[in-house]
Amino acid sequence: MTSPQGDPPGRLVHVLDDTTIALAERPGNKRVDGYRNILRNPFVGLNFFVPGRGDTLRINGRARLVTEAPFFDELRVADHRPILCLVVEIEEIFHHCAKAFMRSKLWDPDTWNPTALPSVAALAKATVPDAPETLEELERYYGPSYAQQLYRPQQPR
Repeated sequence: MTSPQGDPPGRLVHVLDDTTIALAERPGNKRVDGYRNILRNPFVGLNFFVPGRGDTLRINGRARLVTEAPFFDELRVADHRPILCLVVEIEEIFHHCAKAFMRSKLWDPDTWNPTALPSVAALAKATVPDAPETLEELERYYGPSYAQQLYRPQQPR
């Protein structure tokens, strides 16, 4: 799985026991590549990045997809249950050193330049040129109201 995941602090990972964790799936870009990969090969490597910390936590293990479990209620954010969870049986856990983050100054706001790359909308249009949305429509979609779509209303179960 190569897609980034995120939730408020303390809400992203749910510890089921000493060797098992669950990560909630939230509405996103509607791509399921990572989940297809897991169905083909359940071995995963997860990297956890914490803003301001240079080291990263790495978890390797075997994953499975779960569509319903009692712990889903504990993963609610903004009153929305996850639509799916990735459950990982941990086989290995370790930290990566901070040198890459130190060299890149990733967490140093003085080095940030949001205009160094084209906008998300421009990148989306360039990578999927036959998409039906115009660049202007994509700019509106990814504009200031984008943050309001983080936890869209779910369909009734």
